Amino acid sequence: MSQTPVRAKPTGKERHFEPEELIVSKTDLKGRITYANEVFLRLSDYHEKEVLGQPHSLIRHPDMPRCVFKLLWDEIAAGHEIFAYVVNMSKNGDHYWVYAHITPSLDVNGKIIGYHSNRRVADPKVLKDTIIPLYAELRQIEESTANRKDGMIAAEKALAQKLSDAGLAYDKFIQSL
Repeated sequence: MSQTPVRAKPTGKERHFEPEELIVSKTDLKGRITYANEVFLRLSDYHEKEVLGQPHSLIRHPDMPRCVFKLLWDEIAAGHEIFAYVVNMSKNGDHYWVYAHITPSLDVNGKIIGYHSNRRVADPKVLKDTIIPLYAELRQIEESTANRKDGMIAAEKALAQKLSDAGLAYDKFIQSL
């Protein structure tokens, strides 16, 4: 496994990909990348040898709420699929939004052996009207405490309350957008 690459600071510049393209990656149980397709590599601006064996968080944008990733990991570790809007960051600090579908990968006995993610182009209207404001609010909550874990728990509770107020589970909320 290669050393984790040094991460750039966000540039504020957005990258785009075509609606017919899919970003595909696979990870092991610990979230280390075991496969990345050409679209993943092109958008992230990494070479395959730089990403294989690295944590998928290598492309995590700092504006992405940690509580959303916790929800995502809780769901897939329990054997469920999940859909989520995610902002990723390329090697040089550019960002790109995706609509992700993440599923556990199972062996012949039904045991989880890793995870598979397909990402599509995110709907710009959904991002502007709902996701970007929601994520900004969640990040503000996460950053409002001195302890990162306490901030994430507070944001997780705030998200759960919003969903409860709307009468929706997370998956139904995302599908309703």
